[in-house]
Amino acid sequence: MQPLHILLLIAAYFGILLLISYFTGKNSGNDAFFKANRQSPWYIVAFGMIGASLSGVTFISVPGWIEASQFSYMQVVLGYILGYTVIGTVLLPLYYRLNLTSIYTYLEERFGNYSYKTGASFFLLSRVVGASFRLFLVANVLQSILFDALAVPFWVTVIITILLIWLYTFKSGIKTIVWTDTLQTLFMLIAVGVAIYYVSDDLGIRGSNLLGYVLESDLSRMFFFDDFKSANYFWKQFLSGAFIAIVMTGLDQDMMQKNLTCRSLKDAQKNMFWFTIVLTIVNFIFLGLGLLLTQYASQNGIDAHKDQLFPVIATQSGLGFGIAIFFVLGLIAAAYSSADSALTSLTTSFSIDILDIEKKYSPADQIKTRKKIHILFSILLVIVIIIFKYVIQDESVIKKLFKFAGFTYGPLLGLYAFGLFTRLKVKDKLVPIICIISVITSIIINLSSQLYVYFSTKNSWTVSEKIAAELYYQIGFEILIINGGLTFLGLLLSAILILIRRK
Repeated sequence: MQPLHILLLIAAYFGILLLISYFTGKNSGNDAFFKANRQSPWYIVAFGMIGASLSGVTFISVPGWIEASQFSYMQVVLGYILGYTVIGTVLLPLYYRLNLTSIYTYLEERFGNYSYKTGASFFLLSRVVGASFRLFLVANVLQSILFDALAVPFWVTVIITILLIWLYTFKSGIKTIVWTDTLQTLFMLIAVGVAIYYVSDDLGIRGSNLLGYVLESDLSRMFFFDDFKSANYFWKQFLSGAFIAIVMTGLDQDMMQKNLTCRSLKDAQKNMFWFTIVLTIVNFIFLGLGLLLTQYASQNGIDAHKDQLFPVIATQSGLGFGIAIFFVLGLIAAAYSSADSALTSLTTSFSIDILDIEKKYSPADQIKTRKKIHILFSILLVIVIIIFKYVIQDESVIKKLFKFAGFTYGPLLGLYAFGLFTRLKVKDKLVPIICIISVITSIIINLSSQLYVYFSTKNSWTVSEKIAAELYYQIGFEILIINGGLTFLGLLLSAILILIRRK
């Protein structure tokens, strides 16, 4: 696939997004930017959320997990179902009853201003690092298959990328994104379908036999009940999946902002129900694609693994122009379906939660301030991505930063759990300290488990990687539960101190 073809494809793609922005941006103000005037059809929101949930990381990484982890990720996906049920039956009714623009406003009503600012700040930190990491991965791929050949520096690629996102979101924000995400989800799913067709055809697998081939493969093992120490153990992954869904969707302004654009609570719950079903099926399809790609690489002597598996086979294996063009299209769609909503949610949260523009500014000044914040966060994303590329450079370190940013969702889990399931009061000024201590403690626990394996295997990381799964308990996604539990415990101690003082 020639660089000119890719460039024309990207230009056409963003031309469509800008056209959608033009039609949705007429007569738009802050209410449209933040809540889409609460007029979004639930089925459009549900379909568009698929792309935002998967992101570029899923598009590239999930197919590459099969070789090492088989279908164990489906255990996490099944946990999502439980988590989304909690969101639909507990969190959405709360958000609609309070008529929230930012979901973190609940923390102010329940605990106080310090808790409110703390929750919003943790979200902002997580989303800046997370969105930057996802865009960094995709920008790297685009750089290697397109912009290097055109002698365009990486930093220019990043600036152009963020500028294009800003252009189609600056006027109507979430009102535009609800519709562009729908288009991007469609492109992503078409890309996966095309890839499955090309690879399965080359492997000699006919459509009617495809599901049977996947299920009969040794790589399709889905459930792991045999070793509770393993990171793949069913109950660890299932429960972690439930909490990941609750925290990274239900307590995430980015994801919930789309739900809050629905006309009513009933529509939002309907959206969550169908979204859950479709997302489960789509994740299984991604894993099926990963299995086919792994088999194809093995049979054709292609030395590509993990994040490189899908890009290399799609663009360099000789399967044809079709799979390459749809891979690029799907990759762009996956990246920008999460990045555009991240930029909008960051603008929303900072404007509403940190600056209190709805309380402190006139309607005209609210719009001006929101536009300035939108530009500032666009610049911040550019800076962070460039730091990833030129300052940190080591991709394994960047992945650890992404993982550690995920730790900041733990305090949100603890805060909301304590607020919803107890009626106790806490010392509001202590909440930021409690949350910071919980994050630091969780990081120490996670690092300590790795160091224990290291010193228990005669100071050899190489040995530990081979035998850790068999000998030692591995902390996986459940670190989120530990983090939230520590926050909950800290809040409980604060509440007990208040009760003791009253006596």
